[in-house]
Amino acid sequence: MKHKKAGRKLSRVRKQRRALKKTLLGSLIMNEKITTTEAKAKEIKPLIDKLVSEVKKNKNGKIDKVAMIRNLSCKISAEAVKKITGDYSKKFETRNSGYTRIIKLKARESDSAKMAMIEFV
Repeated sequence: MKHKKAGRKLSRVRKQRRALKKTLLGSLIMNEKITTTEAKAKEIKPLIDKLVSEVKKNKNGKIDKVAMIRNLSCKISAEAVKKITGDYSKKFETRNSGYTRIIKLKARESDSAKMAMIEFV
C-alpha cells in the first residue's frame, strides 16, 4: 500500500531520481521550456515553483542571499543559479504563484509515452 508516500519513482533508484530532477530543473531554467514525459513534467513543476518563490522571498540582504545561493546550488547547477537569481526574480515580481505551465503533447512514436512541454509563463 502506498499510504503517505508522495512523489513518483520514475523507474529509478534514489540517487538517479535526484540527479534526473537536478538536470531537468537546470535545463528548464536555462532553456525556459523543455519537452519531456508527462510524469517528469508533473514531478518538477512544484519543485521549480518553490525555487522561484524562494528566490523572490530571499532577495533582502547579503546574508540571506548567500544562504539562498548555497541552498540552491545543491538543487541546480551554478549557471542555473545565476540565471534564476537574476532574470527570473525580476520577471516574476508581480506574480504570486503559478510560474510554470504544462502543455500536453501527442504520444511519442517509439514507445507511446505521454509527452508534455513544461515552460515558464
